Amino acid sequence: MNLRDTIRSIPDHPKPGIIFRDITTLLGDPRAFRRSVDELVQPYAGLKIDKVAGIEARGFILGGAVAHQLSAGFVPIRKKGKLPAETASITYALEYGVDEIEIHRDAITPGEKVLVVDDLIATGGTAAAAVELLQRLGADVVGTCFVIDLPELGGADKLRAMKVPVRSLVAFEGH
Repeated sequence: MNLRDTIRSIPDHPKPGIIFRDITTLLGDPRAFRRSVDELVQPYAGLKIDKVAGIEARGFILGGAVAHQLSAGFVPIRKKGKLPAETASITYALEYGVDEIEIHRDAITPGEKVLVVDDLIATGGTAAAAVELLQRLGADVVGTCFVIDLPELGGADKLRAMKVPVRSLVAFEGH
């Protein structure tokens, strides 16, 4: 099975010239979903991962499954204003403007080994912000995992420059 074949490509979404890589078709295929989770987990099996942090929203789906397989806790990283308890936040630059993500302050104990999971790495802004936020709380970020990498956009290189390992299962050229 080729995971790439289970990912739907939607041209001109959300704007002309962009090809949206949609993993809902992968998630709907039981074999592809299972294989994706197994492949994301594989390098970390046998290591003591304390928490898996999933980036809103598709990172929740994948991250929850990865956390289950690793017998780790799950921590949601959400957009501003979505978490009910005391949060820590970080603002980061987007192509046009800024955004902000948050995590519960008590979600991470300093020194915990944390794996970050999301569906796709593009420019790396959100993932880099998530790593920085976790590190501010004292996490030892042991790696980042994505189903899809868009290497031309440089996000995986940005994470590697932060000395954080990157794992992706499929690469697509272009945007």
